[in-house]
Amino acid sequence: MKGLSDLFGFREDVRQAATAAGHESLLPDEREFQYAAKMNNLETMEKIFKKNVNINAVDTLKRTALHFAVARNHVSAVDFLLHHKARLDIADQHGLTVIHLAAWSGNLDIMRKLVKAGADQKAKNEEGMNVLHFAAQNNSVKIVDYFLRDLHLNDLNKPDGKGKKPFLLASEKGHADMMNCLITLKLFTSEKDKEGNTALHLAAKNGHSEVVEILLKQWEEINDLNQNNTSALQIAIQNGHLSLVTFLLDKNIDLVPKPEQKNSPLHLAVIKNHLPVVKSLLDANHDINSLNHRQETPLHLAADLGNVELVELLLKAGCDLKTVDKHGKTALAVASRSNYALIVDMIIKAERYYARKQEHLEHNDAESDFVLSFKQDHSTQTKQIRSSLWNLAYNQLKPQAWKKLALFWKFTDGQIKAIEEQWTGKKSYKEHGHRMLLIWLHGTLLAHQNPVKHIYEDLKEAGFQHLAEKIRAESSTDKESRKCAIL
Repeated sequence: MKGLSDLFGFREDVRQAATAAGHESLLPDEREFQYAAKMNNLETMEKIFKKNVNINAVDTLKRTALHFAVARNHVSAVDFLLHHKARLDIADQHGLTVIHLAAWSGNLDIMRKLVKAGADQKAKNEEGMNVLHFAAQNNSVKIVDYFLRDLHLNDLNKPDGKGKKPFLLASEKGHADMMNCLITLKLFTSEKDKEGNTALHLAAKNGHSEVVEILLKQWEEINDLNQNNTSALQIAIQNGHLSLVTFLLDKNIDLVPKPEQKNSPLHLAVIKNHLPVVKSLLDANHDINSLNHRQETPLHLAADLGNVELVELLLKAGCDLKTVDKHGKTALAVASRSNYALIVDMIIKAERYYARKQEHLEHNDAESDFVLSFKQDHSTQTKQIRSSLWNLAYNQLKPQAWKKLALFWKFTDGQIKAIEEQWTGKKSYKEHGHRMLLIWLHGTLLAHQNPVKHIYEDLKEAGFQHLAEKIRAESSTDKESRKCAIL
């Protein structure tokens, strides 16, 4: 609220009167009188009043002593000022009058005094907010009850300058007590503000699960869209409110995007990098291969963002790796184009893993005890073989040799092209070969095969007899070294 937080700032920070910019227009006695009202110092107020001070003097922000006394809930200072006929209709530079401040602070005693003294009960600030808006926004239940039950001012229940009725403001702030109060007073509304937001949209934006639960008991428009074609679930996702997302999913909310929506809930969670929300959506059986307005899957987006954790999650969940976007690009091609080598290698590992799994369905049970991951392997168990493969790639293989091995191991042309696209110079082939070997190692380990035995046999069969012998020699040397170390 423009100006409101500034005015109430002195509740925590008194703002010494002598140095506050807001007092520059005041005379010394007027400045001291305002400060005394702010501090509820009746003795000083009485002393200065006797000097015929102008108790209605305004500072440069157009605030009077009564503004400060009401804002700080100083009943004694308010009584003093009202007794001496302080003006009630002065609005500060943001249109705030003392009755607005009393509604915000929720002090019913002061509010009654102001109303009795003749304060304008229907006054609005520059944003079109009246006492009911301020009370609803700050959970001042007693004030709302007083104005509606005692004063019967139901015509205050109207939209402010942004099209928000008090019910929407209470929802936006997450005030469950106020929501229940307004519902009891029959002021529930499914109307929208100027941006097309219902109370549900506003509560979802700020993650107010309790308020959302109250709202859903009143009406069933859980999938309603605002002007941005966004639902409450999507708003909660965009803002990373996991508990609220989980709550909405339990309500069987619609996960299928409407035609006018560009992205599905899962797309939005990926775009916003909300990993726990992505997990929650997948657990709720969200379509992992849903397409957005550009024919992209969530994996396309995660690959384009270079997000390893999201890619890992989607790959392990078994997303479709062959889907192409409107430009004919797979997720692998997208990652390759963006030069995300880690993502490229992860997707190739997944492609090879799922292809082999499909070919050997009868052997899938053998892998049930293996922790599936497509990330880089940094485990101590594979350190030695990884070292041998690094040496093979960087010191042994000739420029085109890695491709020959890749074809032998049935890497597709698309996979080879994706690896090769990350070009860093004339010696890039060494890095390409190393990455290819590590991808091969990943598949070999997942198949519960001995990588040392297989690299030796495969090098021989592929026509690299001399390299196979070097690998075996290195392996034998390593074994002897470990044996000596044990002895």
